[in-house]
Amino acid sequence: MRIVGLTGGIASGKSTVSDLFKSNGFPVVDADLVARVVRSFHSSFHFRKLDAVRKETPGWRKVVNAFSNEILLESGEINRSHLGQIVFSDPTKRQLLNRLLAPHISSGIFWKIVKLWAKGSKVIVLDIPLLFEAKMDRWTKPIIVVWVDPETQLQRLMSRDRISEEEARNRIDAQTSLDSKKTKADIVIDNSGSTQNTRMEFQKKSLVENFKIVAFRVPANFAFPLEPTSHAEAYVALLTLIALITRCFAMPTILIHSTKEANLATSSTWVAS
Repeated sequence: MRIVGLTGGIASGKSTVSDLFKSNGFPVVDADLVARVVRSFHSSFHFRKLDAVRKETPGWRKVVNAFSNEILLESGEINRSHLGQIVFSDPTKRQLLNRLLAPHISSGIFWKIVKLWAKGSKVIVLDIPLLFEAKMDRWTKPIIVVWVDPETQLQRLMSRDRISEEEARNRIDAQTSLDSKKTKADIVIDNSGSTQNTRMEFQKKSLVENFKIVAFRVPANFAFPLEPTSHAEAYVALLTLIALITRCFAMPTILIHSTKEANLATSSTWVAS
């Protein structure tokens, strides 16, 4: 199974490239969507879909306890725009939010990948804005970085979110620079121009043809983060065993470990979206 890492920066146009993969038949796991809608584990061994911080959920209580009632709307739901202003202007509070939501998001990504593998997917695109910051680059090969020049990125963000230049710069500075990410990439797609230019760049890289040729097996020390609970680990072990029996050697070895120190920064993008 090949897991392709697709990353970039805020307002770099990464979703355009993600859509190109989708239009060519590749399944895409969108970490931003997982950050909004995750799977919560229950002691009864059943899962139900819910928003990670919907009113009165455990995630909601954690965030409200940490940031106080001032982040709430009149309805009691979290004001994501206001929370975004708080965490993007204060690195300490941003890290706190990351720690609170990391277990929900990381396990959500894990289950998305497992489900796609179980359906027979040989190539999966992991679309995650903060691939390097969250240290998830070790999951993926190759790593594709969607790059855009700094001025274009700034103007796009201000226009898209209707925010001031100062606020836009704060959000951009909260992430690793695109130039830095570019040096760690296996493939770079320049998205500074039009959508048509990006489409031509995508085709020029022959990504579709290359990914359909072969899918590599994930190394034995490959590790998916999942919040360690006895029920969850037992359930995952059972699912993995069933998968190994039904699909023989198609599934890579997966080692599940604790993520207490993981800094899954996709939560910072959730509040701004």
